[in-house]
Amino acid sequence: MEIGDRSVGFLMLLSSVSIFAYYTFWVIILPFVDEDHFVHKYFLPQQYAILVPTFAGVLLLCSLTIFVGIVMLKGRNRKSHAN
Repeated sequence: MEIGDRSVGFLMLLSSVSIFAYYTFWVIILPFVDEDHFVHKYFLPQQYAILVPTFAGVLLLCSLTIFVGIVMLKGRNRKSHAN
């Protein structure tokens, strides 16, 4: 199982670094590149640079809240059955 864990960890690291590099280039470097340069066709418009992370953050926060709520409800049910 150790090899599987390492490969999953490597894929997660690779995807995180790729997303970070893409977003950094998109937000920091791309505004200084001419509008007619070919590299602009590989990126979304600038207004999405705020919308995408905001949506991802809200989705993450909602998921964590639901998870914590489910865990708390399961813990309450176990305590009530133990008494």
